[in-house]
Amino acid sequence: MPDYYIHATSTVDDNVTIGRDTKIWYFCHVQDGAAIGESCSLGQNVNVSNNVKVGNGCKIQNNVLLCEGVELEDYVFCGPSCVFTNDLTPRAKYPKGHDAYMKTLVRIGATIGANATVVCGHTIGKWAMVAAGAVVTRDVQDYALVAGVPATRVGWVCECGEILKEGLKCHRCGRKYKEYEHGLFEEQDYTVS
Repeated sequence: MPDYYIHATSTVDDNVTIGRDTKIWYFCHVQDGAAIGESCSLGQNVNVSNNVKVGNGCKIQNNVLLCEGVELEDYVFCGPSCVFTNDLTPRAKYPKGHDAYMKTLVRIGATIGANATVVCGHTIGKWAMVAAGAVVTRDVQDYALVAGVPATRVGWVCECGEILKEGLKCHRCGRKYKEYEHGLFEEQDYTVS
């Protein structure tokens, strides 16, 4: 008896790894070579393409496309109908094949909002937040809040999800941050309430 759940309407190809306590809901397709971690949830109509890697504790909402070349680290949240790409210049008549697909990395704890598009070849930093409907066309810094078309940084967010104000201290959990070239890093002298 498997220690994960796959709804009867979903299709899971051969050579797929699924972690303990993961739930794959209605009408999903998990393709050959995909690896999904433990305690993940895939909502209705999610497509996990060939060789995609999904870390532990990820939440992938309804109608999400994870195309080949995408890697999600642990605790990534993908909002409803967000989309990833893997080819900057696709042509139906001139397919490039999987060896030419560009990679996209979504670091630990990042959130991709509903209907956002992540153009391939970029990294979404750890604990970053991409607003609903945004179009990501370049790397996103750690803890950055990005919005718009194309997405630009409009603020910073805490690991717990709160928008950070002046001083970069979270009023909810007490975490404190400092800015550096790749975004923010967390100071270690806080107490979580």
